Amino acid sequence: MVVMIIHDYSLDLANRAKAASLRMTSITGSQKNAWLDRSASLITEKSNFILAENQKDIAAAPGFNLTDAEIDRLVLNPKRLDEITLALKEIAMFPDPIGSIIESTIRPNGIEVQKVRSPLGVIFFIYESRPNVTPDAAAICIKSGNAVILRGGKEALHSNSALADVLIQAAEETGLPSDAIQLVRVPDRAVIGELLKMPEQISVTIPRGGESLIRRVSEEAAMPVIKHFAGNCHVYVDQFADPDIAERVLVNSKCQRLGVCNAAESLVIHEAATPMLSRLAKALLDRKVEIRGCAKTCSLVPQAVRAEESDYKAEYLASIISVKIVDSLAEAIEHINRYSDGHTEAIITKDVQSARQFTAQIDSSAVMVNASTRFNDGGQFGLGAEIGISTDKFHARGPCGIKELTTYKYIVYGNGQIREG
Repeated sequence: MVVMIIHDYSLDLANRAKAASLRMTSITGSQKNAWLDRSASLITEKSNFILAENQKDIAAAPGFNLTDAEIDRLVLNPKRLDEITLALKEIAMFPDPIGSIIESTIRPNGIEVQKVRSPLGVIFFIYESRPNVTPDAAAICIKSGNAVILRGGKEALHSNSALADVLIQAAEETGLPSDAIQLVRVPDRAVIGELLKMPEQISVTIPRGGESLIRRVSEEAAMPVIKHFAGNCHVYVDQFADPDIAERVLVNSKCQRLGVCNAAESLVIHEAATPMLSRLAKALLDRKVEIRGCAKTCSLVPQAVRAEESDYKAEYLASIISVKIVDSLAEAIEHINRYSDGHTEAIITKDVQSARQFTAQIDSSAVMVNASTRFNDGGQFGLGAEIGISTDKFHARGPCGIKELTTYKYIVYGNGQIREG
């Protein structure tokens, strides 16, 4: 009986989202923007209620055995609500991608072939903690003409429900189909499994959370999945690095926020740059970061502990970093491509040729030159916001913003041409 109820609940969500996605194809850009602006206003108007609901989740967090980093992701406060409303308003300022002509050609027989941007359809978005993601994800999906089913973690259910209710109210007030934004309000994980079996209704699934969640979704989904499994991001300090830039970028990449996917987990340093290692190590140790290094690292940094093979693969999401000293840029590239998750890597160098070789040969979704790994983010890249970062090469790669949640169709105009031969 319970299984049947879960199935029926999930099927109803999916069917309503599918119907809403078809209606979304006729929603104008001005209507979408009106919804974004009204959502931002309502979040401000109802901020006290939203924060009170968030406090319920914070109070219950110890019962879910959340780490400090996970609790930090769960917290909403006036500053984060202001950031949410700013993101919604920024997304409203972006051109409506739907219906835009990507390419257009006129063939010798006179037909005009247009490649036109169109919505994906229904997006099933699964995420953990971070209730600020709820309006971000909904905004990107709606702006790109899609319907969305949101499934946040049970640890954020009060916060997500409060935010989703605001977004749905804004949809009702501005003429959008309210079923275009739906939140899974049943915490049972069986709902995820049911929805992953519904490719006729759901066009794509996007999981955003721990590696175990993403692997489960990838294995069970009957529809395409946009994902990244983990974020073992590297900072490589080249032999031509500026020490001041190296320290500033490394500290920001590692320490600004520990529990995010674009935080640096690994430092790779050229043998010729090791005179600056003591400075870099001190900067990390002063910030309570544990160093797990190769034999050379341990000989130069007494506080370091010997790294295991697993440390070079690890996404710590904690105050730990692996360190590897290499003999050449080529060895650095080989080491990073071997252990990286294909997320974000950075090189610190004053040498243009080193930068070119690194950016050409590193196989990751984003490569930074003399800049923090923390910049691999939709907002920082000017996308307004993102629904996630993809390390896949099909259909999207890197931060997934509005355009990444669209596809295209060919529209052909003629005046009676027929094909012969």
